[in-house]
Amino acid sequence: MVADNSSPRILVSIGDVGRGDVALAGGKGANLGDLVKAGIPVPPAFIVTVPAYLKFAESIGLIQQINRMLARLDVNNNEQLERTATDLKALIMGESMPSRLCEAILQQYAGIGAGPVAVRSSATAEDLAEASFAGQQASFLNVEGEEEVVLAVQRCWASLFEPRAIFYRAKAGVPVEQLGIAVVVQRMVQSDCSGVAFTLDPVTNDPRRVVIEAVWGLGEAAVSGVVTPDMYVVDKASGRLLDRCVTPQEQQLVRDADSTGEDKTGWSMVPTERRSKQKLSDDEARELAAMARRVEEHFGCPQDIEWACEGGSFYIVQARPVTTTNM
Repeated sequence: MVADNSSPRILVSIGDVGRGDVALAGGKGANLGDLVKAGIPVPPAFIVTVPAYLKFAESIGLIQQINRMLARLDVNNNEQLERTATDLKALIMGESMPSRLCEAILQQYAGIGAGPVAVRSSATAEDLAEASFAGQQASFLNVEGEEEVVLAVQRCWASLFEPRAIFYRAKAGVPVEQLGIAVVVQRMVQSDCSGVAFTLDPVTNDPRRVVIEAVWGLGEAAVSGVVTPDMYVVDKASGRLLDRCVTPQEQQLVRDADSTGEDKTGWSMVPTERRSKQKLSDDEARELAAMARRVEEHFGCPQDIEWACEGGSFYIVQARPVTTTNM
């Protein structure tokens, strides 16, 4: 699916890319596209590709300015790092999105339902097996409306120059010439529960186990540290549930259309009757573990997976190699 005939790889459907397309779709987008090809449930999405960002960057002379500013930057000087990051982000946000790209984005936004979406950065240097850069760029949840979606894409571009992202790339030795970013615009799963799944034990590195963390509502509640998730441990070979630890939960992160922040999310109270219940039934934990094992088998290495459950159906919203294993 091509949205802009004059630039055939500016926007692509999630199903049109795979793991070999990191230079086009970034790490996150390429991995999700590969999962679609494998028949693993992924929410509908399209990708604003790396060439779209590079074309925009070229039009404002961004590459030259990056080279000049980073060449004289001491990333260990926090004040200088913050100032440089602020200047680079302001440069991107101060420019208008090209009208043809806006039209293409809005056409594809309508094509996936024009409702709330997750707008996620997908950088070319992230989600690689040898060095995970995940989390260095921004994602925005429950974005809705044409202007808001276009603005969120531009904010993702700008987040390529968050202070921590600049610092991390400098320490990892990633040259300026390799800087590229795509943006995944994905139908927002309004999760009943969500979380992460590791296809090895993240504490012991035991590859025979799938460890699942689960919270009510959106999974970012667990990432933020505000909510302690349930934990389920499943034996990979037999599918037997080995252990569960259920933690009561009083607050959940959900869609909040009235939020004034960049994310249209907010905290609500978990209904009293659900607060002490398992987020996943034993059968659901086993089902999710089996799906996680499929993801691992597909990519051929241990995976760190973000999942969401809506209406009894599981979706994979992100998968990347585990980089902390000592195996």
